[in-house]
Amino acid sequence: MTDTPGWASPGSSPSSEGREPGTSGPAEPADRPGPAEPAPQPGADTQGPGVKWSKEQPPPGQWPAPTGAPSPDLTPPPPPPGPGWGGHPGGPGPGGYGGGYAGPPPTGHGGYPAWGGGWGGPPPAAKPGVIPLRPLGVGEILDGAVSTMRTYWRSVLGISLAVALLTEISLVLLQGLVLNDALGRTALDGKTATPAEVFRALRDTMIGTGLVTVISAAAIIVTTALITTITSRAVLGKPVSTGEAWREARPQLPKLCGLLLLLGLIVVGTIVAGTLPGLLILLSGGHDAAGSALFALGILAGTVVAVWLGVRYYLAAPALMLERQGIGKSMSRSAKLVRGSWWRIFGIQLLAALITSVVSAVVTIPFAVIGAAMSGDGMADFLATNNGHVGWTFLIIRGIGSVVGTTLTLPISAGVTVLLYIDQRIRREALDLELARAAGVHGYGTGAPGPVPGS
Repeated sequence: MTDTPGWASPGSSPSSEGREPGTSGPAEPADRPGPAEPAPQPGADTQGPGVKWSKEQPPPGQWPAPTGAPSPDLTPPPPPPGPGWGGHPGGPGPGGYGGGYAGPPPTGHGGYPAWGGGWGGPPPAAKPGVIPLRPLGVGEILDGAVSTMRTYWRSVLGISLAVALLTEISLVLLQGLVLNDALGRTALDGKTATPAEVFRALRDTMIGTGLVTVISAAAIIVTTALITTITSRAVLGKPVSTGEAWREARPQLPKLCGLLLLLGLIVVGTIVAGTLPGLLILLSGGHDAAGSALFALGILAGTVVAVWLGVRYYLAAPALMLERQGIGKSMSRSAKLVRGSWWRIFGIQLLAALITSVVSAVVTIPFAVIGAAMSGDGMADFLATNNGHVGWTFLIIRGIGSVVGTTLTLPISAGVTVLLYIDQRIRREALDLELARAAGVHGYGTGAPGPVPGS
């Protein structure tokens, strides 16, 4: 057993040693006196009010109400709770109404007392790292991503800062050296620009945009790989440096590059396939109205299918990195983990994107306003109304804000993806047991496992 969750075999089940599922442990002697009541005197009436019951008690969980008049000081409690988190029926707690202690509380998921076996609410789960080892809520996934960035800030922020700097410098140079010059030559008013100038501007723009896209994609691939490795260690509560994360992630980088390229082609190809019938009708020159309607409908249908496929394979990247899988196997693993939880994963993904967009806007907009105020063209740069030409002052100051925003938001979005993958494996494959053993949590998972909530 190694110390990362990806090296745990998928679908591993908890140990079968110990007592059988469904048992609640050995019952103590029924005639043992309770902690708050004296032992009955010989010859005393054991059936009277306020006194312990007789030795012949029904099994736990099926206790009838005691006979006789109730004691004036005794307030009947609410009825016993139903089956708890661990899938075992609740019963009266020690010293509670209805008699003495009938044995240890029933065990639930991970070997902890089941929710419903006492009056204290749900039991705490082991938390060796940034998340508790149990099925996670939405807030816990977001908090885990932020906690990873806060706990391992040197590694996480250093990686995201390097990526943000590389990306933004490329964008600033593209806008300042390529796009400004191309737009200045063509004037973009359709009156003075010749076809050759338009073609030259389009060529320069496509070349510059392609270079920035390649640089950004490479940076995102490296960031995804490194933050995935760091987050997997953060779940176990184990330290990791940037060098260690790089050494672990480096063998999978070519496969991750191929996976992201394939997913991008699938998304783009789906949208193009949806628009192709309407586009062919428009190019043929007949039925322009029908062709336009079919083209718009194709874009809508293609986008819906592309979003569905994107969520279906959303967990493929962490599966590839943490399970050391190939491209095809990681996509099938993602489809298996997402099945039945598509809407939940889509909602969490959308919420994380909304949060990161808001944070990025809060950081970058003030820098853009300051840059527009300090540049010679004023708000024309901010509103992009200066024939597409943007001054260097505005580009640099706005780029600084974008670097800060990307540095803060990139680890959150990548961390949410990894934690969603871990959460789905906990729900489907009891990965928390393997994580607890890898983290060195003693006594976790020794009891009978119960059904996982939300699975």
